[in-house]
Amino acid sequence: MLLINKKFAVGLLIAGLLSVSGLAAAGYYDPALRGDVQAYIDELVNDKGHDRQELSSLFAQAQKRQDIQDLMSRPAERVLPWYEYRKIFITQQRIDAGRVFMEEYEEPLARAEAEYGVAPEVIAAIIGIETFYGRNKGRHRVIDALATLSFDYPQDTPRDRSSFFQTQLTEFLNLTREQGLNPRLPMGSYAGAMGYPQFIPTSYRDFAVDFSGDGFIDIWTNPVDAIGSVANYFKEHGWQSDEPILLKARLEGDGNGLADLRRNRFERIPLSEAEAAGLKAKERQGVIDSTRVLPMAFKLEEGERFALGLPNFYVITRYNHSRMYALAVYELAEALRQ
Repeated sequence: MLLINKKFAVGLLIAGLLSVSGLAAAGYYDPALRGDVQAYIDELVNDKGHDRQELSSLFAQAQKRQDIQDLMSRPAERVLPWYEYRKIFITQQRIDAGRVFMEEYEEPLARAEAEYGVAPEVIAAIIGIETFYGRNKGRHRVIDALATLSFDYPQDTPRDRSSFFQTQLTEFLNLTREQGLNPRLPMGSYAGAMGYPQFIPTSYRDFAVDFSGDGFIDIWTNPVDAIGSVANYFKEHGWQSDEPILLKARLEGDGNGLADLRRNRFERIPLSEAEAAGLKAKERQGVIDSTRVLPMAFKLEEGERFALGLPNFYVITRYNHSRMYALAVYELAEALRQ
């Protein structure tokens, strides 16, 4: 069982008092008023052994957040073209801060590479994109975000994902119970992602590690644990050590034979098939014909940029299911490596 870190809990309390803003009126998820919340609590009590009174009190104080619904309806990955999305993340300030981060945590980054096979610049790029190396870990209470998305997922989105977020909510409540944390305190993103690497609760459960060896898995305030956790996540999703991430490409013809070229889809095809359809690698870098790739086009201010995502690029999209996100991680990692 994980140990209770009292300093961490106090820090979360202070962060919570300073960071909560724009809250709706309390009581919206009071189980006495919401049958769906009551049914959810019944399930947790019967199946997971939670305390009914504690859960009823918690949900009576949880906030429905309209701003979270709005953000979920229009994430940057879906509404911005690549050239605008890139300007948010690939900046000199973020590159400079990343180099400082890599210098400060050179030892754990090197240890993570040795143990998990993930290059230091890739780990740093993930943390840099997610939270600007820990500066922006989220301004929403996790309980509010997960309650809102579990019981009032925005209906104008392409698909209802309430069940997904109820799973996250359950894992969050299990996690805080085991660690002795007040579930009202942790802060995170509008989707309930937490800490330096912005792990959702199930990712914390499955992939977070105590890389600092202090007996407590702390991705909120301990960047060493965050470094090991990101590396472990990548290894468990099939990262290939010392292999390239993507191939730059050129399009010969109209690309009509590549149905997903301009869509955020992840059906991979053999490199030989992509090249036969007109998307040619500028340099092969030793990649063989049978390698399964993602043919991709990204919108520039003038024209398009073409690429072939290799298996390691696909692994990055398992962290965030957006091609633009993965390309931003790749570009930041390249800048940090250089």
